[in-house]
Amino acid sequence: MRRDRPAAGVLRLRFDRPERRNALDRPVVLALLDAFAAPEEPVVLLGSTTPVAFCAGADLRLADEERAAVSDLLYELYARMTACDAIVVAALDGPAVGGGAQLAIAADLRVASPGARIQVAGPGHGLAVAAWALPSLVGRGRAMDLCLTMRPVGAEEALRIGLVDRLADDAAAAGLALAAELAELDAAAAARVKRVAWASALALDALEDERAGNRAAWSGSMTPAEAARG
Repeated sequence: MRRDRPAAGVLRLRFDRPERRNALDRPVVLALLDAFAAPEEPVVLLGSTTPVAFCAGADLRLADEERAAVSDLLYELYARMTACDAIVVAALDGPAVGGGAQLAIAADLRVASPGARIQVAGPGHGLAVAAWALPSLVGRGRAMDLCLTMRPVGAEEALRIGLVDRLADDAAAAGLALAAELAELDAAAAARVKRVAWASALALDALEDERAGNRAAWSGSMTPAEAARG
């Protein structure tokens, strides 16, 4: 995980495992948990060093028990992202799958390039994934569709249904420009906007419900199609 400050008031966090399509393992998630414990900058930009992928989700090379632990840590991370005062911008220059999709959804704003693709994956291996936040973005019906069918959503559809907020040929550059613009706002006022928006979505209690259910129901099994996507 690369960490730098490319503009005043902006902390940039970038996945840097291109050979694994930025798959998530314990060290990566712990680095993110540390970064979101108490961000010193008013804006955090989450992205990738490569357009190959934003994040492919949990690393499928991990043993089932370790993947279950990483999954549970990710829910702690989503909670920190949504609860911190910093505005979180996700720059999606490539696919965001599983846990990667949830990281994008847990951000406050999402900028996507034409090559971006968002896909949640859960019921195929006994989990409910992203149902805690998707209804507030795309509506209950579309959220049910995306969560239950686990179908991929391309950039243009994602913009149309509210799953992303902006499209740009270069999401990394556009995300940085947006983050720098947001960093010029009154930080306290921006943080209040964030708190009220998340509170109105009633997502935070739902996040804990989803986390607890997944912790209890984790099966570790995957369909061949899901394994191939990893």
